[in-house]
Amino acid sequence: MKIYQLLDSVTLPVTNEEQNFIRRFDNHIKLTSLDEHELWLAQNLVRKGVYSIGKDNNTLVKKIDEIES
Repeated sequence: MKIYQLLDSVTLPVTNEEQNFIRRFDNHIKLTSLDEHELWLAQNLVRKGVYSIGKDNNTLVKKIDEIES
């Protein structure tokens, strides 16, 4: 197996709840539109590198196109 094949198939483990969050929301999410539980899920996904916080500190931007659990 080649290195590029390994890098191409790297997956990130996410919970079912996190997967539903990723599928439900677009690539850009306003933090003010999320409830408390969704904010908690978003925080976990930022830690995992799925989302990053935008320059305005009020928007989440999806970094990974597709997540497979």
